[in-house]
Amino acid sequence: MRVLDAGCGYGRNLVYLLRHGCEVLALDANPEGVDYVRRMAQSLNPGLPPENFQVGAIEQMPFPDQCADVVLCSSVLHFARDEAHFQAMLAELWRVLRPGGLLFTRIGSRIGMDFESLGNGLYRTGDGSAWFLVDEAMLMELTAKLGAELADPLKTTIVQNHRCMTTWVLRKLAF
Repeated sequence: MRVLDAGCGYGRNLVYLLRHGCEVLALDANPEGVDYVRRMAQSLNPGLPPENFQVGAIEQMPFPDQCADVVLCSSVLHFARDEAHFQAMLAELWRVLRPGGLLFTRIGSRIGMDFESLGNGLYRTGDGSAWFLVDEAMLMELTAKLGAELADPLKTTIVQNHRCMTTWVLRKLAF
């Protein structure tokens, strides 16, 4: 199975996958995080080439079309600068996912709490941060627009009355 972690950070979501022989691809804007993941992969799954681990932006990933069976994007999409940036990141995540594959996202949302709108999809969260927040209607509209199906119902957690995190898991339908 080939898994791409878009926004891998220091690889916390990859340890299990690397230990169990998954072919891992990873991308992050932080060169130090990518270097750390590259070294971790070398120790846990030494057959993976170093070029599987790239520094870059999610909206311009250097990976080929439909290269991954699973795409993970955990706690990243809410850092979109605006609606256009969010759409560009989502389009790239979808581009690299093969038909029948799964897109797993964990994203800041407005499901369960109200936040002050700052315009263009940005909201002030409880800790004062400005995040791009989705709601249920938007996620369901995007699911239909992508030609996808929910692989799991939306699940939202309220994090100490500061923010909401929603799990949005899609299966890419084959046409």
